[in-house]
Amino acid sequence: MDKTTSLSEAISTHLNDGDTVALEGFGHLVPVAAAHEIIRQKFSNLTLARMSCDVIVDQLLGGNCLTGLIAAFVANSSAGSLYELRRRVEHSDPEPLWFDEYSHGGMVARYQAGASKLPFQPIASYRGSDLAQKNPRIRSVPDPYGGSPIYVVPALNPDLTVIHAQRADSAGNVQAWGMLGIQTEAAFAGRRLIVTVEEIVDESIIRSDPNRTIVPSHIVDAVVEVPSGAHPHAVQGYYDRDDAFSRDWSALARDAEAVKEWLQTNIHDTADHEEFLELLGTDHFDTLGIRDAYSTPVNYGGRE
Repeated sequence: MDKTTSLSEAISTHLNDGDTVALEGFGHLVPVAAAHEIIRQKFSNLTLARMSCDVIVDQLLGGNCLTGLIAAFVANSSAGSLYELRRRVEHSDPEPLWFDEYSHGGMVARYQAGASKLPFQPIASYRGSDLAQKNPRIRSVPDPYGGSPIYVVPALNPDLTVIHAQRADSAGNVQAWGMLGIQTEAAFAGRRLIVTVEEIVDESIIRSDPNRTIVPSHIVDAVVEVPSGAHPHAVQGYYDRDDAFSRDWSALARDAEAVKEWLQTNIHDTADHEEFLELLGTDHFDTLGIRDAYSTPVNYGGRE
């Protein structure tokens, strides 16, 4: 069954106002183009699940798409702060944000429980952590085998999960490599699943290297070819991380009006991701492209 579609059609079909949507990718394979399409279509009252927050969190907040956030790490990678997020959390400006906070391990456990169709998942690392006292959804239960009480976190089953990957076939068999983060678990945890990929390839390519398959077609609702769909994040084998973009965002996002202007020019005034890339410039990816890197002997004091 051919599940290929456009990004616009995939988002409009499978996302609803008020949904919980997971946009996962751990600094790699982040579905940025999908986040931009959510902004472009002006979805609202969404709760975002994202293990590590980054630029797209600021952009979704600036687009007035979010009223809730389920997350762990909160920063713009190594580039600075997320000022749209800070304005809401620190000053309720322009409105407060419901924030359900966990550790990275807690988010992993929530997705694992959701993927396994279990009500909760035990996690040992909250012993001695103040986070367990701050978040009432992290609870302690007796060990049925007589040991010490154990903390548990509730299953996370987003209404929609969106992940990005290197490639898929038209049926939605998805292949990825490099740092995979929580992609597979988030995919299985979601009630619906959209996958964006750098390229759609023939089924024979997928079958030739089955160990790279992280998501099977039977759980995929839509697959979309979106080249450079993770920018400014990296996609191994395709392009490197655009650190300059992330640094520039941290400077720009200090000004709420500048965020609105950026969103208007780059998202609302563009028809799709391709037009967004055109604004970046045809040579933008020249310095980010993957090139051959040959190993050379290193001389340490006369020895190789």
